[in-house]
Amino acid sequence: MAGRGERSQALILLTHTDEARGLYYGDRALSGLRDLGPVRLNKTGRPLEGEALIRAAEGACIIVADRAVPAPAVLFAALPNLVAFVRGAVDIRTVDVAAASAAGVLVTHASPGFVDAVCELILGLTIDLCRSVSASVAEHRAGRRPLLQIGRQIAGSTVGIIGYGTIGRRLAQVMQALGATVLAADPHASMDRNGITLLSLTDLLGRAEIVVCLAVANAATENLLDEVALGCMRRGALLINASRGELVDEAALARALDSGQLGGAALDVGRGSDQMPTLALAARPDVAATPHIGGLTRPAVEHQAVETVQQVQAILAGQVPLGSVNAGHWRKATLATR
Repeated sequence: MAGRGERSQALILLTHTDEARGLYYGDRALSGLRDLGPVRLNKTGRPLEGEALIRAAEGACIIVADRAVPAPAVLFAALPNLVAFVRGAVDIRTVDVAAASAAGVLVTHASPGFVDAVCELILGLTIDLCRSVSASVAEHRAGRRPLLQIGRQIAGSTVGIIGYGTIGRRLAQVMQALGATVLAADPHASMDRNGITLLSLTDLLGRAEIVVCLAVANAATENLLDEVALGCMRRGALLINASRGELVDEAALARALDSGQLGGAALDVGRGSDQMPTLALAARPDVAATPHIGGLTRPAVEHQAVETVQQVQAILAGQVPLGSVNAGHWRKATLATR
């Protein structure tokens, strides 16, 4: 067992490619991880999964995984020395937690250090849609003079937020500060005391001029915004999705845009690779699309990367770190301290 200040000999696999490390796992976090023990890096240039992940993790005590790495049951069955699977992101839907628990492996995930970053991007996308910023920029860059048109403003508008969690509450404050009336729909939220009106989803869609989707993605919310839901929106309303692509029926969204039922959409997520908007929707002139960058700011990224270092440090000391999801099934704690 490594004593205080001593470096463990337990091998740590960091799954991030060189590109992913540059974006999501900075030098400070990597240095901190190396201070704890030997670190094996992914030098394949490709995201690790399946047999490639198993081979890369041979002999590893801890896997620190980027958001693109799935962890199916076969992974835990093939790695008897694995003590913990540490996700450097919030979303662990691609981790078979039940299989990890059966194998005695601890699973952790990061906390959402990207609340302000996501809210700022949503604000930017909202202004983009309201004032046709991207469309004007594209016209100017093509050497054409943009068509002048009346824009919308947030002040005096009604903004509906679907999913009233941490990000939703922060966004509500931002929109209220800009003079918007804010509505929220979330079956799990309690009455708000900050001037936010909680409604059913149908009522919110019928009243809001700008709708922001921040709902949690799960089996119950698959295609939450489908043909029927989009048809309930005010004609010409704007839709922004900054949560997960699975929440929106993309074919229905395209039809709603074609018909003028929606006046525009902004997408930071979609059903493309790594939750990016699909190219068919992103290429539309009535869509402002960004490549899943809501949490991609240096403070947000560093928050989660450094948090994984803190989790690994606790694990190597035989302690349950914050962010654990199956601590009651962790049977391999003693292996981490050897």
